[in-house]
Amino acid sequence: MKFLCSWSGGKDSCYALYKAQQLGYTPTVLLNVMNEHGDRSRSHGIPKEILMAQAEAIGIPIHFFNSTWADYEVNYIKHLKDLVKTYSVSHAVFGDIDIASHRAWEEKVSHAASIEAILPLWQGDRKALVLAMIKDGVEAMIVSCNQTLGPDFLGRTIDSKLLEELEAIGVDACGENGEYHTLVVNAPFFKNRLNIQMVGKATSSNYNFAELQLE
Repeated sequence: MKFLCSWSGGKDSCYALYKAQQLGYTPTVLLNVMNEHGDRSRSHGIPKEILMAQAEAIGIPIHFFNSTWADYEVNYIKHLKDLVKTYSVSHAVFGDIDIASHRAWEEKVSHAASIEAILPLWQGDRKALVLAMIKDGVEAMIVSCNQTLGPDFLGRTIDSKLLEELEAIGVDACGENGEYHTLVVNAPFFKNRLNIQMVGKATSSNYNFAELQLE
């Protein structure tokens, strides 16, 4: 049961891949959507070279395509179909937890490519999932966040102390509502830890982004 993983580079897609492996599925290729310029990921603002380093640490290829938000779905289905043919995958793994509209979209695009959507984290308790990720060895740092958190949270590693801080200011522990996004630098199935440095900070569209460098 070979699968492609919708890969943001963050903790949820990473943990979904890990849990899918534990269920007996075989990861075959990662799929990431870049912005229209092709230099950063559409969702998390992660540089391409860092996403490629993650794929190398996992030991499977990563497929990129550039897209605006307006053309996102059409392009996603097209590339999904191409990957199904190239890698003979039967499933697509996604890291969403409990937002029904996200699941409906993922099932829609998977159906269009004649494969099945798998959501290993679905309906899990948000905080419990993050604590389980930490316990299982997923190391992730905040690389973008809203103004409720502010730029001082950029570059911080997700741990139990940070979760307490997030809850104290009314931010969801998992960031499932878009409060923050992460970059995974190590996981149980990585061959090596990534050495990532934050070399600056930027603000765009009222959202804060870490400027990252792969050492």
